[in-house]
Amino acid sequence: MMLAKLINQKPYEKIEYMLHRSGITFLPTFFIFILLMAVPFVLYYLIFLRLFPDLLQNIKIYPIAVLSASIYYLSIFLFIFGEFVDFYLDSWVVTNDRILDIEQLGLFANTVSELDLYRIQDVTVDVKGFFPTIFRYGNVIIKTASGNSHVVFRNVPRPNEVGRTLIGLAETDRKFHLTQ
Repeated sequence: MMLAKLINQKPYEKIEYMLHRSGITFLPTFFIFILLMAVPFVLYYLIFLRLFPDLLQNIKIYPIAVLSASIYYLSIFLFIFGEFVDFYLDSWVVTNDRILDIEQLGLFANTVSELDLYRIQDVTVDVKGFFPTIFRYGNVIIKTASGNSHVVFRNVPRPNEVGRTLIGLAETDRKFHLTQ
């Protein structure tokens, strides 16, 4: 119900797909986050426990080290939060009449594009690499008659199935618009 209001769903329109990027594509960002979280612990071990153990006894160095680590961790959390918002809020809604491309651009901006299904000229499925092949995700590129208008579903699960469904929906919608 909430999605219908968000996309201004028409009375005859039926939602076929609500697509998001595959969850496996967020793992590299998550691993970078874990690695960056470990950096202060490694630095603490090397500097304060191995190389200069008496450095923390200095009354000026300890608060500076704590403040620096706090700023660093807050920055890392802001980074992962921004990446997760971009990952999670990028979505594509496919109905029996149109495609809505909702792209999040940072924390406070997004772009919503709409494409009528009967205008689709070509659907290309692009699965490149070892992990996309194994985990079955890839890009679905939808082109229209105008050379500069296209929509890309990035890293969606089951791209071949989505591509076939889009072609079938486009043919059905084209027949409907030709009879009117």
